[in-house]
Amino acid sequence: MLARYAPRPSCILRRARYQQPQLGFTLNQSRRTLVSLDVLKDGFLDLAIALPIPPSWPAYSTTIILCTVLTRLAFTVPFSVWSKQRQWRAEEQALPRLQSEGPVIAKRVLEDMQREKARGTKEELQTVHRTRMKEAIAARQKELFAEYHCNPLTTMAVPPLTQLPVFVGCSVVLAHISQHPTPFDSESFLTLSTLVHPDPTATLPIALGFITLANVESSRWFMTDQQREREVKVQKWKEERIARGERVVEPQKIIKSALRLVSVGRILIASMVPGSVVLYWVTSATFGLVQTWLFDYWELRRKRQLAALASASSPPSALRSSSSAVSSPVVSQRRKK
Repeated sequence: MLARYAPRPSCILRRARYQQPQLGFTLNQSRRTLVSLDVLKDGFLDLAIALPIPPSWPAYSTTIILCTVLTRLAFTVPFSVWSKQRQWRAEEQALPRLQSEGPVIAKRVLEDMQREKARGTKEELQTVHRTRMKEAIAARQKELFAEYHCNPLTTMAVPPLTQLPVFVGCSVVLAHISQHPTPFDSESFLTLSTLVHPDPTATLPIALGFITLANVESSRWFMTDQQREREVKVQKWKEERIARGERVVEPQKIIKSALRLVSVGRILIASMVPGSVVLYWVTSATFGLVQTWLFDYWELRRKRQLAALASASSPPSALRSSSSAVSSPVVSQRRKK
């Protein structure tokens, strides 16, 4: 009986023939990965030797800093500028148009309810009107974002998604170069005894955590007075909703809390990786912080210019009061006549 169900030798040979190419493909793929990493390793080491770096400067550390700045300028800054332009297009074109169409949408929703002969108490009709109004505004907002090509999800997702492959790739290459034997073992930089071993004093990992945290918290440093007033109004509105028993979800606070935890986690991870990788992470985080400051200052100047143009285009209050004071006697005399 057992011999009947035993696998035949021909079936075993077929399986072996079928499985051998898969094993070979896996080995070839791993070899190609190692070869590509070795090519990048040799290219980086040759670049460090070929650059006209002063003899008193650490050649490999200086090359890491230069390559970090150049890759950020080439791959992340253009997408950040693209994202900022989409954000401005949404703020200056799509949202003002949506705000101007708000009364028209409310009137159309009310006419639809009258056409449907909706019945109920005053509070029920107001609730239905408010719900339909939100749905109509959300649909119109989606149409306007598509028309002006400024979808917020794409605007927020593209910059980190384009930065992530460069960040991971550079970290993997530097970690591969730090494996023995390597010339990184003969160079020190700041608190790093070598570029191969982790920072023994944990100074650079702690600096990395503080830089990441500063990048998270610096968004409030360049806020205008209008933004602060708007934030106070939004906070009061949220407190009123919470007092009524409604649930309020604040995505910005959730994201900030998660980024604060990431800044602490980066300290722990950076204290265990090679010094070359820590140096790359600190340089990249410092570049990101400076970029955030420049973009926030650019945004602050733009909003001040828009506020100045808005105040210049509108007539002053004194002129309005004088014009109304002059026009009121004329209107009264016409009425008397």
